[in-house]
Amino acid sequence: MIFKALKSSDGFTYIAALLLVVVMGILLGAASQSWTMIMQREREEELLFRGAQIKDAIDKWNKGGGGVKPMPLRDLKDLLKDPRSTSKIRYLRRLYTDPLTNKEWTPITDQAKGIIGVQSTSEELPLKQDFSDYPADSTEFTMFGEKKKYSEWLFVPDDLQNLIAKLTVQTGPLAQPPTPGQLPVPGQIQ
Repeated sequence: MIFKALKSSDGFTYIAALLLVVVMGILLGAASQSWTMIMQREREEELLFRGAQIKDAIDKWNKGGGGVKPMPLRDLKDLLKDPRSTSKIRYLRRLYTDPLTNKEWTPITDQAKGIIGVQSTSEELPLKQDFSDYPADSTEFTMFGEKKKYSEWLFVPDDLQNLIAKLTVQTGPLAQPPTPGQLPVPGQIQ
């Protein structure tokens, strides 16, 4: 009798195999979500690093030194080799792309000062909402805390933060100031 029951277990192996496939699918789905979150967090950290590097380079450009006269920054490529100087002054080793989109940064410009900062074009919700892990006296990223999109993270030198806080920021290529009664042109601080 017991011997007959063991012989008829063909269907049990099939059901066990199906259950194994279902469990593996669930585990792979959970691992995929975890992996996606890890990759997003790494891209966000890289965004903060690259943005800070460009911000610092713009700050050094604006401070000048080394016998160069101050002039507005019109192109981020000028940070690779300062055209104002006969010696090889470099503020950046290379032009970084936006790690979230793998595209160029959107420059933040002012008519008088030229490019004063950069921002991402990503419309995604940031994972990092709390920047309290940075030193209390550091204002580097504290203003990013309430932002709802990465494109709202503005990488601008500290001495220009007050300018940004007081003015409406629109981004894009450099443009002419709007005439009275016209809408502002993208790429200018109004």
